[in-house]
Amino acid sequence: MATGKQWQKKKGVQRAGWILLLLIVWEISVKISGVSPLLFPAVEDVLATLLEDLVHGNLLVQTASSVALLLAALAISLGGAFLLAWLSGLCKVSESFVDTLTVIAHPLPGLAILPLIIMWFGTGTGAVLAIVVHSAIWPLLLNILTGFSEVPQIYTDLGKNLSMSRKSILFEIKLPASAGYIISGIKIGWARGWRAFISAEMVFGAIGGKGGIGWYIFNQRNFMDTAGLFAGILLVIFIGIVVENGLFGWLEKKCVHMGTKEC
Repeated sequence: MATGKQWQKKKGVQRAGWILLLLIVWEISVKISGVSPLLFPAVEDVLATLLEDLVHGNLLVQTASSVALLLAALAISLGGAFLLAWLSGLCKVSESFVDTLTVIAHPLPGLAILPLIIMWFGTGTGAVLAIVVHSAIWPLLLNILTGFSEVPQIYTDLGKNLSMSRKSILFEIKLPASAGYIISGIKIGWARGWRAFISAEMVFGAIGGKGGIGWYIFNQRNFMDTAGLFAGILLVIFIGIVVENGLFGWLEKKCVHMGTKEC
């Protein structure tokens, strides 16, 4: 029977194989169809453009800017989600308030409140942060609350019997026991925040001087640089795969597979 590490390695090899196959089909389809590069460029043109813009252009700086701003938004979302989760646990009234707030805000698309965000935050970094935080905070909060509710009551009762404070029970019992749910919430928050960030940059334009990946993709469309457009899309996909399989894979291995031990 394959171990978890072997299974993950096998899964990674399978994904790499499928990606390679898709690239081969892409390349053959372009060569056979003779379609215009303005509509569907060849793989080598896309990769050459990506390499050129990373090495000699501003794409590397724009990528770093996007990731930094997104991490800041996720940090704000995580802090806000934990604050609301703590507020929910204070009493029945606050629990009802947080539950109602989540029911109202979670299904609400960021684009639906875009006019309000522009009025309140303008069209700069604050607006992008607001869009990303709104997209990420609610799935984070729901997973944290679900994780807390799944902690066996005997654990918290034991903490109370040992005269542990409410803060100690939260950080020493509930958080470690809810690690799997919290990591799942962060994964969902990251995915929704990443999509919202790219979309927001296309709406608001360059943020922080040279802008980010979303602004890069938008500019390639304006200049009819289809190879550059595909290069930006491939970079977005690559970053998503790296974060999903690298960062979150490491967190799951460290925090979830070790049970309730310290992360």
